[in-house]
Amino acid sequence: MATPHINAETGDFAPAVLMPGDPYRADRMAKAVLTEPKIISDVRGIRAYTGSYDGRPLSIMASGMGMPTISLYATELFRFFGVERIIRVGTAGGIAPSVDRGDVLIALGAHTTSGMNELRIPSVHFSAVADFQLAAAAASAAMGDPQVKVGTVVSEDHFYFKAPGALEALAAHGVLGVEMEAAGLYGVAAAEGGAALAVLTVSDHLVNQGRDMTSAERETQFTRALDLAVAAALA
Repeated sequence: MATPHINAETGDFAPAVLMPGDPYRADRMAKAVLTEPKIISDVRGIRAYTGSYDGRPLSIMASGMGMPTISLYATELFRFFGVERIIRVGTAGGIAPSVDRGDVLIALGAHTTSGMNELRIPSVHFSAVADFQLAAAAASAAMGDPQVKVGTVVSEDHFYFKAPGALEALAAHGVLGVEMEAAGLYGVAAAEGGAALAVLTVSDHLVNQGRDMTSAERETQFTRALDLAVAAALA
């Protein structure tokens, strides 16, 4: 059944969906990963693809930017299209001293500056955490790669604004990086009975300033995160 934001039909989506933020990256991922990818939705320029990987069905769809948009799409995928697992494949800014540009973060949990999850259960500070099986599968696929780090991230509403000292305080509490979607996705998965994970490439470091990745470097480094996301999705 089509929704206001996804014009696919029942059965069009695979049980597992990879979700990059950028629609153009979803296009490139579909061409790189899927065998015989088919466009199954294209509302507002957000194309969704279903094909196969190693003979198993897999879908790819962009989420756009921020928790409101990924929460909208994830809710519809879980609730109306029979999707069981969503793995966000995106980027993050590093904040922990142990993290470097090009590292991959497997986000076990996502702290947040957003109030979205606070509205779910009044008077409760909701813990936005990944699905254990997905996280374990991604970590196992990393095979001890020292550039793959497992831990928490923080999902923020603001891209440019950061409260003075906030990033340093988060780093002191072991938070690996900052991004804008995982907490929203994890909250939706919990509410809808689905499973979710975020696998993130560190594109820059917000505390230890230095040269950011170029667009070309982001695409090259992105391959490792994509491999781990596919491994988790099909485990």
